[in-house]
Amino acid sequence: MPVVAGSVPSSRERSSVPDLLGAAVLVCCAVWALVSAAGRAARPEGVLLALLAVAAGYAAGRIAGAILPVAAPAFAATVVAVVVVAVPKGLSGEPIAPPLGYSNANAALLTLAAGAACCAAWAARSGPLRLALRLLAAATAGMALAMGSVAAGAACLGVLLCSLAAARMDRRLLGLAGLALCAVLAVGGSVLVASDTLPGTASLTTQLTQRRVDLWRSALDLAETHPLRGIGPDRFGEVSEVALADGDTDKAHSAALQEAAEQGVPGVTLLGCAYLWMLYALWRSCRSTPVVLTAAAALTGLAVQASVDYVLSYAAVTAGAGLLAGMATARPLADEHAHDGDGHDGSEHGAVTVP
Repeated sequence: MPVVAGSVPSSRERSSVPDLLGAAVLVCCAVWALVSAAGRAARPEGVLLALLAVAAGYAAGRIAGAILPVAAPAFAATVVAVVVVAVPKGLSGEPIAPPLGYSNANAALLTLAAGAACCAAWAARSGPLRLALRLLAAATAGMALAMGSVAAGAACLGVLLCSLAAARMDRRLLGLAGLALCAVLAVGGSVLVASDTLPGTASLTTQLTQRRVDLWRSALDLAETHPLRGIGPDRFGEVSEVALADGDTDKAHSAALQEAAEQGVPGVTLLGCAYLWMLYALWRSCRSTPVVLTAAAALTGLAVQASVDYVLSYAAVTAGAGLLAGMATARPLADEHAHDGDGHDGSEHGAVTVP
């Protein structure tokens, strides 16, 4: 049953195009960070470190996922869970707390760990192993809630539910589009709250805390005043009157709004492009649809958390996102148990066969 010529990208095209596109996006992000910092007392090193972490994590994930498609994500998820269990008092958000010193950032790692565990479960051949890995994913939700992060607990649970539902997805594109819409709504919601144009903003402010919303409004004001180059990387705490008055933070508690304030509209656009690149790479991945949608759900959960907090300011989190994306887009050296759980073979690119 030959495939009609030109109907499906070749294996080489599937793997190279997303990688080249990702490299271009990350390079553009790095260049724009330097441009927005030029001629100012700005510090683009933090942005460059985050981009390096994403690239390094993605490369490591591609290698580990190709060699150990089950063991690599399972090990990554287990390590995060073990650290949370081993040092529960250390994950309280104190300055010296390992591994990140901020409880919400640790909770973001748990979201990625849930995605890694579910990806490993779909790649595993053994039924008991799949069950154990899914129980690990469920445990991460409990750990996140125990740390006081309701958003991360919901994200972990959402990743698990999306992973289970992915078995019934015939085409991954629709699922990826739905997840992208969730991320857009989360970011758009934070902008609407900051601009005080969303109905019920007063009640949302109570839940989000007045301090956080004030920081969002300050970031939005700075973005409107400096729409092209922003105020410069890592200068929000020095320029924002709200941050200066607070004296306890130099972050806007929203990746999108802080990026808009510090690097202008091009900066936040490139941040969105980086997220879309990961979704595109997952769409073109040779892995089964459940693996792809599970990884996308975890990355979207992280994006939602990043829309209301500064979790992307930690290189460990950005490296973890790159690692998960890399493992979910790697081509296993051995044949993967590649069916989607509903009889499909994992090909979502519209292959047309003829007798």
